[in-house]
Amino acid sequence: MQAVNLAEKLDMFDDFWSPRIVGELNGQLVKLVKLHGEFVWHSHENEDEMFLVVRGEMTMQFRDGNTPVRAGEFIIVPRGVEHCPIANDECHLMLFEPAATKHTGEVVSERTINQQLRI
Repeated sequence: MQAVNLAEKLDMFDDFWSPRIVGELNGQLVKLVKLHGEFVWHSHENEDEMFLVVRGEMTMQFRDGNTPVRAGEFIIVPRGVEHCPIANDECHLMLFEPAATKHTGEVVSERTINQQLRI
């Protein structure tokens, strides 16, 4: 067993909206991702998602309002809730979600990733 240094892992990639797997526990994946700009509106029918802001800030958009999330804060999006993350400046996140979770839910777009990378 060894500790995972988030800053070192985040330094290993520069692209946005492409989560990297850095750990796994109890059927859940721990991922790191960099955001900039707006993602796509989507939902996950069977999975909740947790977004922990490591650096920067983002806004989680919902159809009925927006929630700002700053460094050191997290938000859990319940299954079935349509959402769209947006970051005006570069933002680094840690995600916790079931291994079966599709990156963009059932929405297919230019941001959809079919193969998850592990670092």
